[in-house]
Amino acid sequence: MSALTRGRALLTGRYRGHVLFASVALLLLAIAPAALDPFRLGLLAKYLCFAIAALGIGLAWGQGGMMTLGQGVFFGLGGYSMGMYLKLNDAGAEGLPDFMVWSGVEELPALWEPFRSPFFALAMVVVLPVAVASVLGLLVFRQRVRGAYFAILSQALAAAFVIWLVGQQGLTGGTNGLTNFYDVFGMDPEDESAQRAFYFTVVAVLGALYLLARQLVRSRFGRLLVAIRDGEDRVRFLGYNPATVKTVTFAVSAAMAGIAGALYVPVVGIISPALLGVVPSIELLVAVAIGGRFSLAGAVLGGVLMNWAHTSLSENWPEGWTYLQGGLFILVIMLAPKGIAGLARQAGDLLARRRSAGAPAAPPAPVKEEVAV
Repeated sequence: MSALTRGRALLTGRYRGHVLFASVALLLLAIAPAALDPFRLGLLAKYLCFAIAALGIGLAWGQGGMMTLGQGVFFGLGGYSMGMYLKLNDAGAEGLPDFMVWSGVEELPALWEPFRSPFFALAMVVVLPVAVASVLGLLVFRQRVRGAYFAILSQALAAAFVIWLVGQQGLTGGTNGLTNFYDVFGMDPEDESAQRAFYFTVVAVLGALYLLARQLVRSRFGRLLVAIRDGEDRVRFLGYNPATVKTVTFAVSAAMAGIAGALYVPVVGIISPALLGVVPSIELLVAVAIGGRFSLAGAVLGGVLMNWAHTSLSENWPEGWTYLQGGLFILVIMLAPKGIAGLARQAGDLLARRRSAGAPAAPPAPVKEEVAV
């Protein structure tokens, strides 16, 4: 069989793999509300929120080679933007959020006042993470900072952000964060119908962002991003500016984390510094590595599996679940360095090769006789 035919067979196998993944995912998400009780459905919605943040990491790290350890910052910016609006909505037109009353605050801080508007709050869910990521990216990537140095800088940003949040008790709720939301856009968050609405909203947003990221990766911009990941200096010599491409990608990744944080607030009912620090950011990175950082679908899968394992192992082995989770990570990395998605792709390619090798060869084309005139 010709090399062209084999290549087509491999591509067909990978295409079928994507279709199979999408079909199974849609089927599971469709039957989840009927098969799961409200508590488990809320947990699945929470896992999908983390999957949205993992999708952004898969775009920045897997496609662009930017190992970001500070996604908790952008997750928190989106979450606090949503939480501030919900607290003001519960407090009424002239009231103060409950934690400010307990902290002795007598007048609403000027920083909070614009968040009375739901449109402003929803805009800030995206604008704030994008603005911070753009400023950081322009400062860092123009200086050609990359690799471990960029990871350390993003990690330091997450640590500083958490320290600031904890130290501002009257402004941010301190260690407790923002909680006790009673009205989420006219719905009671404790009601089962509201929880189903939150779940389907998260699913729809995840699907839209996945398609957006996939289209971005398949575009000319995405091919340039991968080229920068594999050889940044070569791309620079060709006349492109890698700093601009990486900054845009980093900003898109930050926007996804901000959206994930905003959705997390009504789903779980809390946003606190404990969710935004260095450790949660590293856990998101580990989740992407387990799922497969070179695959957007793998990043989503890793985000769900990592958090599901977190819940399942902690419920069954409360004393040693962290060791089991660490062992699971080591096992996956040893057996599948490219993650679960990489392992599935290798299996699909192997199956496609076997099918192409077993297919009968095409009959030779008939040779036309030339007639001399």
